Amino acid sequence: MRHENTPYGRLCIGSLPELYTRLVDHFETTAGSSGDAFTVGLTGGSTPKAFYEWAVASKALSDVVRRHAVWSVSDERMVPLSDSESNFGTADRQWLTPMGVAPERKFPWPVMVDPHSAAAAFQMRWQERFGSERAFDLCLLGMGDDGHTASIFPGSPLLIVDSGDYFAPVDVPGKGWRLSITPDGLAACGKIVVMVTGAAKAERLKAVLEGPEGVYPVQLLSRFSEKVEWLVDELAMA
Repeated sequence: MRHENTPYGRLCIGSLPELYTRLVDHFETTAGSSGDAFTVGLTGGSTPKAFYEWAVASKALSDVVRRHAVWSVSDERMVPLSDSESNFGTADRQWLTPMGVAPERKFPWPVMVDPHSAAAAFQMRWQERFGSERAFDLCLLGMGDDGHTASIFPGSPLLIVDSGDYFAPVDVPGKGWRLSITPDGLAACGKIVVMVTGAAKAERLKAVLEGPEGVYPVQLLSRFSEKVEWLVDELAMA
């Protein structure tokens, strides 16, 4: 694995098994430094699904992480957890349940109410359990073909409105309502890991890392680059 520094955080470039092992190392490191309950915001898309399959086959979840981590997602669709489009539901079915994670260690969004009520309820429950000074101890993100991250898409009001909330509802044109961590929430995270894989992401990744700043939502990570790490495979770096 090789490394490069960018204005948006540190790049770790390697094979998929190397990247997955590095992500597991982040779980272990965070577990060792965060006490009884450390929080993880998983992400959606095809890349995490491939990781879940590898992680189950590799039994890549130590007893320490299983006992202490509380699992959520950094953004979510307004669909039931049983739906194949649910980020948390997918993570639970494909990884958390097979690895024996206890129900009390799962922290999904309350998607069965309206989006504004869901975001308010999630934030209230979050503050009651984890306090108001932090978001995820470890936040996982991806990067879409249009440069979005979490559910912060190009032109999103979340890039403009500074409410101070860590989590918010957002209406994404053509995609419907989503629930997402906000830029303020990202600022309150302990560590942010962005995983980008596949040749289809190469052109956009180059534009994000080498083009002008402020064009793509994922470039907001420059605000806290010291705590951002990108896990990128060779195809995406092509």
